[in-house]
Amino acid sequence: MAGHSQFKNIMHRKGAQDAKRAKQFAKVIREITVATREGMPDPAMNPRLRAAISAAREVNMPKDTVERAIKKASGAGGGDDYTEVRYEGYGPAGVAVIVEGLTDNRNRTASDVRAAFSKHGGSLGETNSVSFMFTRLGVITYPADAASEDDLIEAGLEAGAENVETVDGMHEVTCPVESFFAVRDALETRFGEPASAKLDWRPSNTVELDEDRARSVFKLIDTLEDHDDVQAVYANFDVPDDVAEKLSA
Repeated sequence: MAGHSQFKNIMHRKGAQDAKRAKQFAKVIREITVATREGMPDPAMNPRLRAAISAAREVNMPKDTVERAIKKASGAGGGDDYTEVRYEGYGPAGVAVIVEGLTDNRNRTASDVRAAFSKHGGSLGETNSVSFMFTRLGVITYPADAASEDDLIEAGLEAGAENVETVDGMHEVTCPVESFFAVRDALETRFGEPASAKLDWRPSNTVELDEDRARSVFKLIDTLEDHDDVQAVYANFDVPDDVAEKLSA
């Protein structure tokens, strides 16, 4: 799959960033807030909230923190109002970048994202200026020992999935965005809670980076990910394993 090694590179690099727990919690709480307000405070009746709670478990957020966030978001007029935003542009070496965020001040966030691109040798473009080079899809993962690949394929296809791949000890199920919640719920009913379940942007083609260019791209992505208003960053680069190891050392 195009971009798969890039995906592994990012996960490998992120290992060093997992200590930023408070920032991770803040981003998940924003998603819980938006999910609760656009739907219902009951996860059973709100697929987006279920996904947000799953994301909270991935970062080991305590259950009482999740419950407080839902309670605050469902209170009349309490808390901040967040708007979903997406920015697209090019980073160093012509790498295409998509930035997704939740903000209570569009002007501030747009200005900060534009400044980050400019500072690190990139340029912010218009909406849809790079997203055509990516595919938006749902991604659900399970440890390889949670189920056989054949069973996941059977259950996934019945629910609307498009593909199942097993890489590095993990099953990865991909599906169209409109089928995401149905596929996730069907798999969870049969195989238990997944290791992760989220919407993703996967690149159709990737730009291979040497060490210097990879370092520049990583600086841009790190700056963007550190911003409080940014929820996720996607890019169409690929880094050889030996270069990734040098940069993560």
